[in-house]
Amino acid sequence: MNQGIIFNIQKFSIHDGPGIRTTVFFKGCPLRCKWCSNPESQLDKIQILYDRTKCTHCLNCLNSCPVKALSLVNDKIIIDHKKCIGCLKCVNNCLNSALTNEGEYKNIDEIVDECLKDVAFYEESNGGITISGGEAMCQPTFLKQLVLKLKEHNLHLAIETTGYVESATFQELAKLFDLLLFDVKHVNNQKHIAGTGVSCDLIKTNLIWALKNNISILPRIPVIPNFNASNEDAKEIASFLANIKIKKAQLLPFHQFGEKKYELLNRNYALKNIKALYPEDLKEYQQIFIDQGIDCFF
Repeated sequence: MNQGIIFNIQKFSIHDGPGIRTTVFFKGCPLRCKWCSNPESQLDKIQILYDRTKCTHCLNCLNSCPVKALSLVNDKIIIDHKKCIGCLKCVNNCLNSALTNEGEYKNIDEIVDECLKDVAFYEESNGGITISGGEAMCQPTFLKQLVLKLKEHNLHLAIETTGYVESATFQELAKLFDLLLFDVKHVNNQKHIAGTGVSCDLIKTNLIWALKNNISILPRIPVIPNFNASNEDAKEIASFLANIKIKKAQLLPFHQFGEKKYELLNRNYALKNIKALYPEDLKEYQQIFIDQGIDCFF
């Protein structure tokens, strides 16, 4: 498979691994985190976004769609993503750019060529390439081919992963990377299901396997109000990480950068109007990890 579906290639990233990096965002994710800041990453296909403030109601989009995936409801264009085939005729015929698309199919050489443009920055900063998402391991064949091609250029490779991947696939792919930025959202199964829609059992299994196989891992904990932001949650997560001999972890305070995207996708956002968190709000939370012998930072 020489093509995969990507929704962004971000240059000069400094938050997704060491040094200056290029982050390649894969589309498709098995989790449905209520706070997801990239909801456009979840569906593993081209997706149409609608900005009502730009719409002139010319209805060119409805008339141009070959599968009738668009409709006008209460003066608003609604996209049926199950019907949509990603032909982009609606986007191309929109007079005022009210419709845009997320996701495009790219081949391996396109992505590698784009990444290689900034080799000088990687070398100067000890940076490299980070694969993110979504969950890139949901496109395993394409991911493996891309990683092997990038490795030909001796680039440092990291992946940001949910860990929610069938174990055989995870084990095949994880060992290809120099660093796993491994999301640990919760270790309480009931709470994890409530917040993400999936169990954390497989995630913990894959994390422990990677540790036992000496793969470099940085657990990253998104701290989310009303999900895992209490000190009791911190104690539960920190205890688990300490028990499996994790020595370093990163806290990612909740933010609202993705809120507008839910409106463009015509989706309800469960954390609307919830205040963002900042490092100064989480000093006690951080100290709980430090007290367990974990170098915990933001």
